[in-house]
Amino acid sequence: MWESANPDSKWSEYLATLPSQFDTPMFWNENDLKGLDGTSVVEKLGREEANQSYAEKLLPAIQSRPDLFPPESAKHYSLANYHLMGSRILSRSFTVEQWNSGEGEKWSEDALPNTRDHEMDVDSYGGPEGLHEDSSSHHSEAEEEEEEDSDIAMVPMADMLNARYRSENAKLFDDENELRMVSTKPIKAGEQIWNTYGDLPNAELLRRYGHVDLLPLPGGGIGNPGDVVEIRGDVALSIILQTSPSLSEDFMRERIDWWLEEGGDDVFMLEADLELPALLVSFIRLLLLDKDEWESTKTKGKPPKPKIDAPVLGIVVELLDARLKAYPTTLQEDESKLSGPLSRNEKHAIIVRMGEKRILSDSLVRIRDLQARHSGKVNKRKISGNRGESQKRLKK
Repeated sequence: MWESANPDSKWSEYLATLPSQFDTPMFWNENDLKGLDGTSVVEKLGREEANQSYAEKLLPAIQSRPDLFPPESAKHYSLANYHLMGSRILSRSFTVEQWNSGEGEKWSEDALPNTRDHEMDVDSYGGPEGLHEDSSSHHSEAEEEEEEDSDIAMVPMADMLNARYRSENAKLFDDENELRMVSTKPIKAGEQIWNTYGDLPNAELLRRYGHVDLLPLPGGGIGNPGDVVEIRGDVALSIILQTSPSLSEDFMRERIDWWLEEGGDDVFMLEADLELPALLVSFIRLLLLDKDEWESTKTKGKPPKPKIDAPVLGIVVELLDARLKAYPTTLQEDESKLSGPLSRNEKHAIIVRMGEKRILSDSLVRIRDLQARHSGKVNKRKISGNRGESQKRLKK
């Protein structure tokens, strides 16, 4: 905001290349935002928190120093511009290592700190042989520790390429004193150069960048193969409390606190492969433990193994059903609406909802099939047991 208010800023040419408006939900009206009900997008926007931060922190600071922020430059420090700059950072920034060159030293003009994965992927440059290494979207523990000592930076020129799911043909690599964009595949004249944002689901693409990916899906139709559904732990807790009236929330609180202290997540990702997340299964089993089992778990310091059984499957079905009901429309209604006239925001909201609903609906089919098979195994054991008892009585 400060640099944009200064026409003589050395960054003025770079700032002029950045978007002056966004199609992200941060700038949608309330009616359009209702189309995202049920998704994780709205609660991640942070609009109210941003407004509060501006009103309580930034605005008083600006008003206290008219010598630095004269009234005639007020438009550069408005709430609208605050949101604009925040969106520029969210959509264009990289995570970089904190500069640690020693006390009293400053960055040289031609020096650039090394960077790591953020919204746009960055790798260490190791020559051509490093281009074909598999880059996982999951960080190792060492990488997570390193992220604690990082800064957010805007990197001119590095942020100009678009991205699409698994279409990457170029990648940004860091060297000791420079960043370089290197092609990772042959690119023909006239072909688009694609960077990677990490193969994000449409909910995140829309929230950060204002667009969605539409590609052929393995099971037919079009969408984003990287879509996921977020399952919140507190929803699982409410389902368990509803199905087990003898349990209380206070009784569960100790277990949840322990889970979080041990590094467990409170949000679980259901992906397009329809595999039941092992951590979600372990979390549900933790909440279903009786008192003695809970005490034993605490003593061992290990969460329950992700064993899938009838009680877990029952909770999962209730959980996914509740998750589906959180959307304002059904999948069939969305499919019908998508063929009609829509605004850009309406279309994007429907595409995000449909991607998540497909995963939930297909997962429910799979889980109910598992329930049926598990029930069949139990019934077989009962029948076998009854036959054994009958044979014993006949012998007597």
